[in-house]
Formats: sequence, C-alpha cells, structure tokens
Amino acid sequence: SIMAAKHVIEHNLDLPTARKVTDKAFETYAERFKEYSPTATWVSDTKSNIGFQAKGIKLNGSLELKPHAVELELDVPLLLRPFKGRAIQVIDEEIRDWIAKANAGEI
Repeated sequence: SIMAAKHVIEHNLDLPTARKVTDKAFETYAERFKEYSPTATWVSDTKSNIGFQAKGIKLNGSLELKPHAVELELDVPLLLRPFKGRAIQVIDEEIRDWIAKANAGEI
C-alpha cells in the first residue's frame, strides 16, 4: 500500500526565489546523502520530480512550488516508511534553512 500525504513547508518568497531555495536545499541534501543517489528534475516551472535509491528500491516523489509553500510528496512502499519520515524531515530542514538564508538576503 502506498500512502501519499503532502508535506507542506510554508514560505514568504516569490516563486523564482522559492525555486532557487528548493534547488539549493536539494543540492545540500544530495551532498549529505550520496548513498541514496538523490535526483531532482524540474518538469515545469513549479514542479520537480525527485528520486532516491534505498535498499535497492527506487523511490519517487515531487517537490511543488505553490504561492507561499513548497509541497513535498514521496511515494514509499510500507517497507521503507521509516526512510520516508527521515527523508522528509531532512529535506524540510534544508528547505527551511535556505528560506532563512533567502530572507537574510544571502542568496
């Protein structure tokens, strides 16, 4: 069974800045977790398809930019539910970190 619940991270940035923040956050995440081979591909101006490998299983998800929010979704088999929680938590932290940097005028 696959549970897809959207994880929402609110922000106060314009879309181009939100996209920059999302890119930076994912780059940082990918550096930290190379073993999961994280990938992110923008499929539109506001949606990025993301993927991971964990325990030989390919996981897919998406990051979507909304006005004042980033929505994160991961489709994860039951077996990897613990990984999902951790992955979302870390991506959430990275995005919030970069939102703060954007607000401080650092990017």
